Amino acid sequence: MAAERGRRRLLWSNAFAALVFLTVLASQATASTDHSDVVALQDQYNALNKPPQLKGWKLEGGDPCQEFWTGVSCNGSSVIYLELHGLNLTGFLGVQLHLLLNLKHLDFSHNYIYGVIPFGLPPNATVLNLACNNLTRDIPHSLTSLRSLRRLNLSHNSFSGPIGNVFTGLQNLKVMDLSYNDFSGDLPSSFGSLTNLTTLFLQNNQFTGSVVYLAGLPLADLNIQSNHFSGLIPNQFQLIQNLWMDGNTFQTGANYAPWKFPLDSVTIGENFSGPPSSQSSAIENSPPVKKARNKKKRLGPGGIACVLGGLTFAVTCAAIIIAIRLKQARAFPVDGSLTSSGASPQLGPAKSPLLHGPRHLPSICPTRRSFCQNYEAPISAKVYTVEELQSVTNNFSEENLLGAGSLGSVYRAEFPDGQVLVVKNISTVSLSFQEEEQLMEVIWTASRLRHPNIVTLVGYCVEHGHHLLVYEYITNITLDDVLHTEAYRPLPWNIRLNIALGVARALDYLHSVLTPPVAHGNIKASNVLLDEEIMPRLSDCGLAVLRSLTSNSIKLKASEIAIDDTGYIAPEHGEPGTDNTKSDIFAFGVLLLELLTGRRAFDSSRPEEEQSLVKWASCRLHDNERLSQMVDPRLKRALSPKILSRFADIVSLCIQSDKFFRPPISEIVDALNCLLQKFTSSTIDGVQIDPFDRSFRSTRTRFLSSPSPSHHTF
Repeated sequence: MAAERGRRRLLWSNAFAALVFLTVLASQATASTDHSDVVALQDQYNALNKPPQLKGWKLEGGDPCQEFWTGVSCNGSSVIYLELHGLNLTGFLGVQLHLLLNLKHLDFSHNYIYGVIPFGLPPNATVLNLACNNLTRDIPHSLTSLRSLRRLNLSHNSFSGPIGNVFTGLQNLKVMDLSYNDFSGDLPSSFGSLTNLTTLFLQNNQFTGSVVYLAGLPLADLNIQSNHFSGLIPNQFQLIQNLWMDGNTFQTGANYAPWKFPLDSVTIGENFSGPPSSQSSAIENSPPVKKARNKKKRLGPGGIACVLGGLTFAVTCAAIIIAIRLKQARAFPVDGSLTSSGASPQLGPAKSPLLHGPRHLPSICPTRRSFCQNYEAPISAKVYTVEELQSVTNNFSEENLLGAGSLGSVYRAEFPDGQVLVVKNISTVSLSFQEEEQLMEVIWTASRLRHPNIVTLVGYCVEHGHHLLVYEYITNITLDDVLHTEAYRPLPWNIRLNIALGVARALDYLHSVLTPPVAHGNIKASNVLLDEEIMPRLSDCGLAVLRSLTSNSIKLKASEIAIDDTGYIAPEHGEPGTDNTKSDIFAFGVLLLELLTGRRAFDSSRPEEEQSLVKWASCRLHDNERLSQMVDPRLKRALSPKILSRFADIVSLCIQSDKFFRPPISEIVDALNCLLQKFTSSTIDGVQIDPFDRSFRSTRTRFLSSPSPSHHTF
């Protein structure tokens, strides 16, 4: 009996211990943030001297994901974004950052952080931005372990000395900025291993020696100004699109191999301004889990095992329910006018949804050069807050609505200084982290586009689940409005040629100048804006790939728009591995037909055989009599058969059904330019044609407002 009582006491003791252990587990389950992430953030908070700017942060306890600590964004229970830029933070970087196992974006830029970069860094980071601080010494060798790193920005600090071989293994790195430091010595050989690096900025350092390790990299942007580089200029530099290299001592002259790229054409420009960042957390809702119930019963010695099993199951289920409820509570929709009625719940906010005012960056970098005050991300795009954009669009009111396109609504925004811009709301579903990365890549590319015939991206906002792009305001008048409405006088032929040439030059920039090439993906008359000098400005560049991320209500709107856009779609559309630049050329050929005929690309009001402009026109392009009958009857002056024939040849090449027979856009630019020169130098009835004739307006005012809101996909 004594032995039996001893076994019972042992079993009850084990049961009690198990119950205590499970209770502890249940209490931990109420916390929605991984324990290691909490430890890392608490350590960082202490290293930054517990600043009051970091609302919600604690030295002990706390739940960053549930409590929306300033600058923290989560995916489930893991911290994936840590965005603390421009908060006037002092102190140094924490030594526990390596515990942030799922962190993707780390941004401490525009602060007053000093000391060294710690050896332990977030192992899976894709973006590391420490620009505009007081960091010193060198780059730790642990950088080689960040195999997923894609963008690194250490500019405007006080790093010094030679750079060791710290870039080995960083094959995914695409953008790096080490400018405005005091690095010295020769470039390490590990630069040569950066096989995907497209943007590199090393200017304003003390580097010496050769740049041979950069010769084999796929660089599109390289700035090595104001260093002490010497030796020969690699011939491969001639292939770099944007190259800055003055202020060095490269060897040129008769005793060295000729460098065919003329030195006087090497550009001198500004510094790269850093990678974009996303403040959204990708939170997915989980289905509810039913709670298990236990019933009381009398237990003998053999039933204690059942008690343990039941307790384990009950506590585990309760913990799961609590965790799910907390997760669902964090995934609430953001209050505001941007949430689409048919959209899924928006992304969780990066911090408290109560916005208390715009964020302000330090006026200059601490103890650094004043150039940093213009440091923006990405490149020259400004980062706006949702509150700022709500203010300047009258809370996205109907009065400010310019149109609704295949990605979302477009609003007029008037800023306090009188500047007028355009805000495009990309209405998305709840995005995964990979989809967020895709969207940020598109914004990054769009921010680099600088061409007189392309609408410029001024800034963007990725905050609280919203994705907003801010563009310069041209006009609300599109080529579609001018060609196909009665509110405007007909465009003269020379103006039509000028518009065609401007759009072609914009496409040539996208296809031929950028590396890698960028396909527009949505060439049509309603995406060609006309400024007050009737210069064409191509909008929506590169945004077509975002259609798959839009909400269901926007997809429905896009499908309605697509009916009218059918005439622009190339025959190979939808085929795997399609070269979309060739599809752009097809759509541009359709645009040329619109300019020639005054007809829409697809017009359901016409007889069936005339609805598709391409099908109707194809058999007429090489018949002189039928070709002359195709010309827009509103044109006042008759076009010579020779001009018409050459124009028809250009159109015919663009709309070839086999994409391999369509010429590159650079050849089309040359052909249109030649045609325009011949036309403007010709005379009709002895009268010289004025190439700058702008007399298509129907009143004395330069432009009439559109008869109805324009639905161009800006």
